[in-house]
Amino acid sequence: MSARVLVVDDILPNVKLLEAKLSSEYYDVLTATNGEDALKRVKQDSPDLVLLDVMMPGMDGLSVLKALRAAKKDLPVLFLTALGQVDDRVEGLAAGGDDYLTKPFHFSELLARVGALARRRQNAGAEPTLKVHDLTLDLLARTA
Repeated sequence: MSARVLVVDDILPNVKLLEAKLSSEYYDVLTATNGEDALKRVKQDSPDLVLLDVMMPGMDGLSVLKALRAAKKDLPVLFLTALGQVDDRVEGLAAGGDDYLTKPFHFSELLARVGALARRRQNAGAEPTLKVHDLTLDLLARTA
């Protein structure tokens, strides 16, 4: 099953490029060009993760993240931004971001980070089981 990724950036060519590249890797891509639309898309379309620019007019990426976390949205957020100073990265992660990648970046690295976040999200709901040969232990149900 392909992850649904919301790309949020106020620069439309960036959005279109990421949409094309992620779609070519079989991700279901949603887009927004500002913070307000991003929050609407999250509520309406339930993405699996968000690629979020920090510097946007109006509601910036940090404000979007704070609104998501205040609404108890635990979806992974990867900041994708030109702000690359240590203080910027620390601020983004301290605000609740799950990862931080500065522009310019290699698409292969972005793809690896998106894949890691998507796997973590999919595995979060998995029931813990142990399997040895033909014996399976369900730790939650306490059955064998």
